[in-house]
Amino acid sequence: MSAIRELFGLAGYVIEAAGVIIIVIGIVLATAAFISRLRRLGSLDAYQQFRQDLARSIILGLEFLIAGDIIRTVIVDQTLTGAAVLALIVLIRVMLSLTLHFEIEGRWPWQRGQEKI
Repeated sequence: MSAIRELFGLAGYVIEAAGVIIIVIGIVLATAAFISRLRRLGSLDAYQQFRQDLARSIILGLEFLIAGDIIRTVIVDQTLTGAAVLALIVLIRVMLSLTLHFEIEGRWPWQRGQEKI
């Protein structure tokens, strides 16, 4: 049974590493696109698109980080303290994801059919 826990613990770390890699690659690609757009569109439009591209990559990376935390806490660290720490981490990351989503879309996720603010 401990081999399975170690395997899932490792899987949690791999998923978290994938989240970090996604964020880093997203930053690099968004920066490259920003430089390209800056020449074509002008500074304001390029900057707004850059922020949206960065936010999208951070949101996707955060989803992977949350998944890795959940796997490691549920499978490996089955303590009340571990669950409380996980709940706090997930709460912070969900709030960050929501605010980034608002930044990208101009509305909250539950306001899909409404106009941008």
